[in-house]
Amino acid sequence: MYASTLVPLIMSHVPNKLSTLKDRAAMLRAARDFFYTRGVTEVDCPLISPRASVDAHIDLISADDNRFLHSSPEYGMKRLLAEGMGDIFQLSHVFRKGEVGKKHNPEFMMAEWYRLGITFQEMVDETVEFIKLFIGEWPCVQMTYREMFLNYSGIDIATTTEASLKAYCEKEKIKLYADIDSEGLDAFLNIILGKKIEPQLGNDDIFMVTHYPATQAALAQKSVTDNFEVAERFEIYHKGLELANGYHELADAEEQLQRLLDANIHRQVLGKNPLPIDKYFIEAIKKGLPDCCGVAVGVDRCMMLRHATDTITDVTPFGWNNA
Repeated sequence: MYASTLVPLIMSHVPNKLSTLKDRAAMLRAARDFFYTRGVTEVDCPLISPRASVDAHIDLISADDNRFLHSSPEYGMKRLLAEGMGDIFQLSHVFRKGEVGKKHNPEFMMAEWYRLGITFQEMVDETVEFIKLFIGEWPCVQMTYREMFLNYSGIDIATTTEASLKAYCEKEKIKLYADIDSEGLDAFLNIILGKKIEPQLGNDDIFMVTHYPATQAALAQKSVTDNFEVAERFEIYHKGLELANGYHELADAEEQLQRLLDANIHRQVLGKNPLPIDKYFIEAIKKGLPDCCGVAVGVDRCMMLRHATDTITDVTPFGWNNA
């Protein structure tokens, strides 16, 4: 059994890069202790695969003509879950093409874990506890996605239309990108969330948003709340930064395959190439994915908050352009 490591909280920027990197090392140890004390096993799935994680909005970096650097260890970890590995976590570098900026690096560190026999709410709460390792104690606020939109924009996502969302964007002077009309209602919700709502989230608290529209389920199970179909999915924000994305994991192989096929169709609508479906991932779900919840947390973003910087390269050894 490993003892929990308590690392003093730093809430002011550390100009000495070596001091920051030493604190980063201490926090990686603290992250591992968080899982070891809970009996969660560390795994180490490959970073490169000929099979891709398929998402309409995430583009992958090719390792060669036939293989990709992964954008998440999720598929490999779920294969292990189906083999009976039990509760698992991975601290992994992940890769996303073209995501370069003060808050984005195409290569970044992610903590991802899966828990069996845990409720959706318990997973939300555990994720908050993990984030507090980095940023300390804050009040917590939780809303459903529908409540969040009503609270911050006055929009009821259960009854709104594309036309009314477009009119809202015009009123709020939110610049729309070309061809957004071809992507449907969720595209308008996403741009309003990113431009209008996200900057307001978690400025004085840790903000948890749950129960996304069913059309944004990704790899989450669906359910019905107040006669509105939702995804059992959550995200967590602090100081306007998205830190975590978690699911009550989908365990229906047929539905999962259809979602991946639909994502590839969406990619083609966006002018992107479809990606190869991971047959081993689908076969693992067919074999039997245990009922579980999973989440991914951006470690670099947690470190940015810890060191009160808005630049990701301040908390990593090197940036994308000088690695």
